[in-house]
Amino acid sequence: MRRRLLGTLAALALVPAGLAAQAASDSLAQASASSPAALADSIAKLAQSAADAAASNAASLNFVWVLVAGFLVMFMQAGFAMVETGFTRAKNAGHTVTMNFMVYGIAMMAYWAVGFAIQAGGVSALGGLGTWDAAHLFTVKLGDHEWGLFGTKGFFLTGVAYTAPVFAYFLFQMVFMDTAATIPTGALAERWKFSAFAVFSLFVGALIYPLYANWTWGGGWLSQLGSNLGLGHGHVDFAGSSVVHMTGGVMALVTAKLLGPRRGKYNPDGSVNAIPGHNIPMAMVGTFILCFGWFGFNAGSTLMGTDTRIGVIATNTMLAGAAGSVAAMLYMWTRYGKPDPSMVANGALAGLVGITALLTRGHRVSVGAESQGLDLPEMGALAYPDTADISSAVVLAETSSGAERRAA
Repeated sequence: MRRRLLGTLAALALVPAGLAAQAASDSLAQASASSPAALADSIAKLAQSAADAAASNAASLNFVWVLVAGFLVMFMQAGFAMVETGFTRAKNAGHTVTMNFMVYGIAMMAYWAVGFAIQAGGVSALGGLGTWDAAHLFTVKLGDHEWGLFGTKGFFLTGVAYTAPVFAYFLFQMVFMDTAATIPTGALAERWKFSAFAVFSLFVGALIYPLYANWTWGGGWLSQLGSNLGLGHGHVDFAGSSVVHMTGGVMALVTAKLLGPRRGKYNPDGSVNAIPGHNIPMAMVGTFILCFGWFGFNAGSTLMGTDTRIGVIATNTMLAGAAGSVAAMLYMWTRYGKPDPSMVANGALAGLVGITALLTRGHRVSVGAESQGLDLPEMGALAYPDTADISSAVVLAETSSGAERRAA
């Protein structure tokens, strides 16, 4: 009975396709009977109809892919919250987790009001999502070249009407910004007041992150070093290794240096007191969440679900994180006689940060000097150009928050 029912349903499902094929066949037969010119015209119309349908399906797939990837990156906020809270003392757990929760809202509102326009106001091509009438970039002329500094359109998402590609691009870029904004909360945990954090988050979302993102992804001066000065492809960053992680890492490093160590870290004679985290399992689970969200970070940066190389990117992401954790484990085991879970977690994150800048041929475990770059500076532009170097400073800047918590 079940087989007969399934067979009937399958036959019914094939009826529309059969009718469409019959209609196309009848149309071609009629055109063939009339004249060769009519036949050629019918074939051209059918080909155009098929091409339009394929393009529409591809655009829809790209939208879904970018949104799902953005949701994955948004979930990384939970990972950061667990990592940072687990590595702090129990008495400061509430303060730390609240910072990680509210940086999402505070920085997002600042980015919506001001930051997105500064970053993307001069961008018209949005990868596989389509285009919009932006190209409002403030530039200065030095010598014979124009150098972009910041965008001037899209404040409060006004002036974009109901342009779906812009809203999808805003969501994806916003969660990237929020990742950069939450990195300093780990380095400064147990060091600053909540009011200072709130003001700092406003500036990150409205000004600090958007400016550098514009210079790299928004047509700004760093991305123009290739076209204006002939310096290769200009500054290249595929998925935010410098725009997100270096920016967040540098903010964390500078502010931690300004605030100094936590009270009780050093004795009067200069000796160091260890201040261990109160919940290492929480931090490890948070690291797993970050590893999971990183698939959206890297593979989603193609902005194209139709690009089959997302499989290569996802695999490279996974391998880099694994290699980083293994390297950290072996180093601590060799140097101190046993593995350290906090450094294993930071090693995994260091590997993920290092691979974020790169799209490579084949599989990669090392993200050192010999790594492949991209053809164009804009996120979503994929190619395989000549070999380019990447500085380990990117990794050091991002992981400074975790290492500093251990050492300072």
